[in-house]
Amino acid sequence: MMKRGFRRRWKAGLLAIVLTTLTIALSGCSSDKAGEESSKITIGIPQDIDSLDPHYATGAGTKEVLFNVFEGLVKPDENGNLNPAVASEYTVSDDKKVYTFTLRDGIKFHDGSAVTVEDIKYSLDRNRGADGSEPLISAYSQIESVNIVDDTHVDVVLYEADSDFLPQLTVAIIPASNKTPETTPIGTGPYKYVSSSPQENFIVTRFDDYWGEKAFLKDVVFKVEANSDAVVMDLIGGSIDMYPRVTSTQVSQLTDDFTVYEGTMNLVQAMYINNAEKPFDDVRVRQALCYAISPQEIMDYVSDGAGSEIGSAMFPSFSKYFLPELNDTYNTDLDKAKELLSEAGLPDGFEFTIKVPSNYAQHVDTAQVLSEQLKKIGVTANIQEIEWNTWLSDVYTDRNYQATVVGVDASTLSASSLLARYVSDAGRNFVNFNSAAYDTAYANAQQTADDTSKTEYYKECERILSEEAASVYIQDLPEFTALNRKYTGYVFYPLYVQDVSKIKLAE
Repeated sequence: MMKRGFRRRWKAGLLAIVLTTLTIALSGCSSDKAGEESSKITIGIPQDIDSLDPHYATGAGTKEVLFNVFEGLVKPDENGNLNPAVASEYTVSDDKKVYTFTLRDGIKFHDGSAVTVEDIKYSLDRNRGADGSEPLISAYSQIESVNIVDDTHVDVVLYEADSDFLPQLTVAIIPASNKTPETTPIGTGPYKYVSSSPQENFIVTRFDDYWGEKAFLKDVVFKVEANSDAVVMDLIGGSIDMYPRVTSTQVSQLTDDFTVYEGTMNLVQAMYINNAEKPFDDVRVRQALCYAISPQEIMDYVSDGAGSEIGSAMFPSFSKYFLPELNDTYNTDLDKAKELLSEAGLPDGFEFTIKVPSNYAQHVDTAQVLSEQLKKIGVTANIQEIEWNTWLSDVYTDRNYQATVVGVDASTLSASSLLARYVSDAGRNFVNFNSAAYDTAYANAQQTADDTSKTEYYKECERILSEEAASVYIQDLPEFTALNRKYTGYVFYPLYVQDVSKIKLAE
């Protein structure tokens, strides 16, 4: 393995040469940049938008951008609270089966039309598959009906009591009249869609009729930065003003013109294993891989030791559900790993391929360390870097892979958003995990209205994922966001979100 110190010095030296040339080239045009519209920001993002239709968006990188355009009946804030959005208020029946929402007075869509209760019903029905199709959100199978009470009230009726269903109602409310949401996205958020160019950018502008606190900056360009090696040069050169999730190495290469905000990504980074592929259909093989790796060594290499080790499909900011003791399920034990491989009929190890999205440097670096660690038990892990869209089709959709390294986020402030995908027949179960015990525990969590019992069932799910080694769980990555000092106000969320509306020009 290339030593981290050497790798940093080599990269830093190369960067210094490039930046010296770049500084000379840009010295004559820096005043032009300052003379541009001051209420504009260009934000680098590592991947293209996979869908303009918020109900069909798949990637966390897409959803974090669309957060600025679309809102649900409620929406999360930076403190982890769920606040009324399209709805101005809500009530929950005593039996926890009926959620009643009051439409916010005077709220408008980006095309200027008024939001109606028909739009709310349409959006929720679309996601629950009211037309007989599969629900777009697995939790929406719990909805028995969405009923318009009057011009300002809508009832969401559940089959069974659920005291924890509110986080599922952050789903975007869109106009029932918009027949082409995949090309003309219309929401109610602080920014409205302007245009997008595949593999290039996604552009929005401030929605001045927004019902809530108006965004500070007028125009926002999300620029696709698929080449992670160019991020620092583009930040210093001025083609982007902000980049979320720079690496610790990139942080050390930035100039004093940038503020670096440090938080956590709030995701589960793991080597996700296709449980249906041999030899990973044998739990002993999956457990062997877990015993062979060292999460701390990975964190030391990838993020200078920063980050939080995790032992299952839950990250620490969901403290109510997080089980730190699961980090010790598989303390590094090479002898145990080799023993398990022998029991599985693989005493000499085996060979497999890790497909990893090339635009995420942290995941690529993690895959490299994993490959080195697995050599110690006779396992050869080949790394295949692929483009993000290829990853979505090959790995996530078609499940045509053996292993991958990515981070899985929570789409809502609910444990189910992380755990629902492991149910055997779940459409998002891209790892093909199949466990009767897990299915039972998850079903029990969904069926109980008692919050204490629900929480314990979710924890049981996490224990099963750890014990059965559904994947090789590693860490919640640290998040370093670089922002040009011309701006201020960046905030982290307990979800995978980029809230541009709070960013403003520095005094």
